[in-house]
Amino acid sequence: MQTKVTSAKKEVIIGTDLPVMLIGERINPTGRKKLTASLQAGDLEMVCSEAVKQVQIGADILDVNVGASGVDEVDMLPKAVKAIMGVVDVPLSLDSDNPKALAAALKEYKGKAIINSITGQESSMNQILPVVKEYGAAVVALTMDEDGIPADVNRRLAIAYKIVEQAAKLGIPKEDVIIDCLVTTVATDNKAAVVTLETIRRVNAELGVNQTIGASNISFGLPEREFINTTFLILAINAGVTCPCVNVAKVRQSVLATDLLLGRDRYALRYIKGYRQMQALGIVP
Repeated sequence: MQTKVTSAKKEVIIGTDLPVMLIGERINPTGRKKLTASLQAGDLEMVCSEAVKQVQIGADILDVNVGASGVDEVDMLPKAVKAIMGVVDVPLSLDSDNPKALAAALKEYKGKAIINSITGQESSMNQILPVVKEYGAAVVALTMDEDGIPADVNRRLAIAYKIVEQAAKLGIPKEDVIIDCLVTTVATDNKAAVVTLETIRRVNAELGVNQTIGASNISFGLPEREFINTTFLILAINAGVTCPCVNVAKVRQSVLATDLLLGRDRYALRYIKGYRQMQALGIVP
């Protein structure tokens, strides 16, 4: 199963039998006061700086989220997309649940983007999937619905099936639906990771589609969060995740090592290249 996304100059292929592709998560104002303030002021300098840094570190795709208090997404998201396309050449994942903002941004976008995201809620599918179809995008689908995130594997799997089937009715191919099985903190539920990992395995075995995950929620409320996040991410990749949304600087070498150990990196060339790249940037010794 391969999902192909493009920028004006670059194609990225996400595949269930290919090396992991990393979606950089840093263009997101949630919990980031400086980025929020810059977006509120209509200043995209920090957005562009974050884009360049992430690509230098090794991001294959960039997630773009401008949703902050006082920010008009319909106006700001296309402006951010245009600005980012001017400084980097990787494909973009447009992170919004506002169909008007998504359509405005996709009109400016050069290539095939990812829309992040829809849920199993009827309102979400009805509003966002037509935009996905109209602009020929790929879409991230979250395994949650009107009742929230299910606590059991079978219910999450059923939502994944539902979204894939609804997308197919609109002519959106299966390979353009990327499932996010979601994860909650193990601080309050010691089975949270187990349920997510088993759901990832089931989606991989039964639907065979590409999958993403945001690892950081797993460690919320706990010390030394990066150790937990990275360990969970490695387990998720082994279970079937192919394009996680991550802080690339924190996890890239671990992901490259995982690909190497899973037999996806002939002669360790990607691992060595990644190490030298991170070394040149002063991130590793």
